[in-house]
Amino acid sequence: MIHDPYIVPPLPSDWPFGPGVPLHPLGCRVNQELPGLGGRWRVCTPGGIILNGEPVPLLGGFGRGGVFRVGDMVLRPYRRGGLLRHLNERTYRTHLRFAAEHAVHRGLWEAGFPTVEPFGYAWRPSGFGVEGVLITRLAEGEPWPRRWGLSSDRAADIRLAISCLCKWGLWSPDLNATNVMLPPSGGALFLDWDRARFVPEGTDLWPRYLARMERSLRKLGAPKEVFEVITAAQHP
Repeated sequence: MIHDPYIVPPLPSDWPFGPGVPLHPLGCRVNQELPGLGGRWRVCTPGGIILNGEPVPLLGGFGRGGVFRVGDMVLRPYRRGGLLRHLNERTYRTHLRFAAEHAVHRGLWEAGFPTVEPFGYAWRPSGFGVEGVLITRLAEGEPWPRRWGLSSDRAADIRLAISCLCKWGLWSPDLNATNVMLPPSGGALFLDWDRARFVPEGTDLWPRYLARMERSLRKLGAPKEVFEVITAAQHP
């Protein structure tokens, strides 16, 4: 059987989250303006809704910067990391990478997984390729590295979410501590599903997630006790 990494598989029988709110189909409009980003965008949003308003930078986060809000929407331009960013920071070969992230993100949201609401994406020609923007609904909270101390319940929420990704077979190579947001009401929301993909059934993802998260915590200088949030989790 051919495996398609972007087709959402059935949920595990012990999936602990209730269904999320179903999202409307995307409609795409061409040659549109995006606040703070100029024109010529192909904007894909529910029903082709166009964003209007004053762009406001989102400060205090991590990542590569350039993220801002328009009303209750957050716009995150795609930017490359690593050494490649010095040669080509924002241009990608096609828009399919942006569409793939939205599709996976949408699957997670509708399955009730703790993440922010995906809203859409946009892209336009740039050089010999395209540049893109991810659009999500604004959610209140602060990144985990801004507040290392966690209650036992919130730590358990983080472990449970990662365990569920393993059981469902979703590998997200960018999952790290900076992509875990702590809402004021409790729990945790997981962000950034760029390059996430479903792996063949039976693939053991737990060692990958454990190594990825521990590497992130070391780079951020996390206190020793923070590592217990991850290592205390049982292998799914």
